[in-house]
Amino acid sequence: MTETTQPYLGPSPDTLVEVRDLQKYFPITKGFLRRVVGQVKAVDGVSFTINSGEALGLVGESGCGKTTTGRLITRLYRPTGGRIYFRLGDPGAPMADISHLERDELMPFRRQMQIIFQDPFTSLNPRKTILEIVSEPLRINKVGTRREQEVRVAELLELVGLRPEYMMRYPHAFSGGQRQRIGVARALALNPKFVVADEPVSALDVSVQAQVLNLMKALQKQLGLTYLFVAHDLSVVKHVSDRIAVMYVGKLVETAQSRELFEKPLHPYTEALMASVPKPDPRAPRAKFVLPGEVADPANRPAGCCFHPRCRYAQPICSTEEPLLREMMGGRTVACHFAEQLDLSGALAPRTEA
Repeated sequence: MTETTQPYLGPSPDTLVEVRDLQKYFPITKGFLRRVVGQVKAVDGVSFTINSGEALGLVGESGCGKTTTGRLITRLYRPTGGRIYFRLGDPGAPMADISHLERDELMPFRRQMQIIFQDPFTSLNPRKTILEIVSEPLRINKVGTRREQEVRVAELLELVGLRPEYMMRYPHAFSGGQRQRIGVARALALNPKFVVADEPVSALDVSVQAQVLNLMKALQKQLGLTYLFVAHDLSVVKHVSDRIAVMYVGKLVETAQSRELFEKPLHPYTEALMASVPKPDPRAPRAKFVLPGEVADPANRPAGCCFHPRCRYAQPICSTEEPLLREMMGGRTVACHFAEQLDLSGALAPRTEA
């Protein structure tokens, strides 16, 4: 009797993306023969879901693996292990495993998932006009005639706050904020469901960041977009995210609703990130501590909890036993042995019941 495979419907009908035990290892080679002597575990066992219409913020220090996670989900990288599921059809339709699909097989999915890159100065080809840059996804997917593509580019430029007559200019004629708007327009060319925003405002002036963030929020509401918003600036993530996932050295250490995370973090690393958030009030008390040391080496992680060498609450068990990501009350998850006992400080005052 032949075994049949049941279609995978996902954890809920509203789930658009599911990542399960995702891994990405980069080999370390040595010598003339490039013998593999180790592995950089950039992403190691990450699991989460993103619901349709939701914005999930992914935060952590530089080198924690958040950008690699975004590129794995959009299949710019092939995962070493784990599964990536994406719902191509309507809510409730089966989810497809895109983890190891080849280029031709990925084409239908690439139309529904796009990425906005971090640096607006290097992500746009300086030898191409804005018309050529923004219409490139349309040409690759053979969508419309040349005239129809020009009309679509004009619509997209207006959508992101630029004038259509700019389409014949080259990238050097635009400011950083305008270039990032062009990057947003390119990502939206094929009407995707899901967009990975890889630190889209970190290279911009502070005065321009709010404009781009407000644009992205407005587009999410107008077009029904789903975001994975990668950033290291918690104040930025709080502004755009419904939920936040915190990464440290390739692993998730905490996930929660945005407001809950800022009011009451459960992991010491999240508390340390909160303490680094600048406060607009000069009279506000400064952080009581500064996180010591450097981010652990993903090629040679410490035993037990990766964060224990920098954690002021560490106990002997933390250096020998790795905590698992477990679910807490309210659907939050945390990877800390002492999450129930610790009383950690957030960046917001807790809500008071009327």
